[in-house]
Amino acid sequence: MRLLLDLGNTRLKWALEDEGRWHAQGAAAWNDGMELLASTWQALPGPTAAFGASVVDAAREQAIAAQVQALFGLSIDWLRTPASACGVRNAYPEPGRLGVDRFLAMVAAHAAGVGDCVLVGVGTALTLDALTADGRHLGGLIAPGPRLMQQSLLGATVQVRPRNDGVLVDAADNTSDAVVSGCWHAAAALVERFVARMAPRLATAPSVRLDGGDAANLASLLGLPASMVEHGVLHGLAVWAQTQQGPVAGH
Repeated sequence: MRLLLDLGNTRLKWALEDEGRWHAQGAAAWNDGMELLASTWQALPGPTAAFGASVVDAAREQAIAAQVQALFGLSIDWLRTPASACGVRNAYPEPGRLGVDRFLAMVAAHAAGVGDCVLVGVGTALTLDALTADGRHLGGLIAPGPRLMQQSLLGATVQVRPRNDGVLVDAADNTSDAVVSGCWHAAAALVERFVARMAPRLATAPSVRLDGGDAANLASLLGLPASMVEHGVLHGLAVWAQTQQGPVAGH
């Protein structure tokens, strides 16, 4: 039984997995505190190993590591982005500069046999990666996620002050709708442009896979077919964990 941990910018997501079967899963926002997470974990069957992927600071990694050690007597085996693993070859000359969440999303897609694809993560950041059927990463892009775009715009301007949350429209007649719609349509346009630019470098028309907290909202705006993926990072982490030598408690 393995405890899998995905430490994202907004939330920590986790799953208890054994040979491809998920026995439990959950998520906790960082601002909720660790007490709720600890009380949830106390009710779990004891895992024999813990594996983690993180895009957060060392302090939060250490806090989670201390919880896992206290509750289960395990240290976390952290994956730092490699040049290649699980059939996926990282395009970055400095492999560790690629976010481990992006790498694991590619591992999950490759393990699922989806073929040529574009992977889109829609969260705090908007990430895009192109992956060939044989596991070659062609590179990708990073932009602010739609909600971060809105926050950045409001923080950098004086006159742009929405009166309410706004709604998505094709052309707005008020500031609230203009800000929301502009940011979401910008994100959708970037995805469509990236897919169009990558398609000639792939053997077949790429499938588009969206993951992340805002994936469903973005999918509805795209002018191309896309499939939804849940917990791509955790699924990729499960694949990587299975390649490690037999899980040993405390490793």
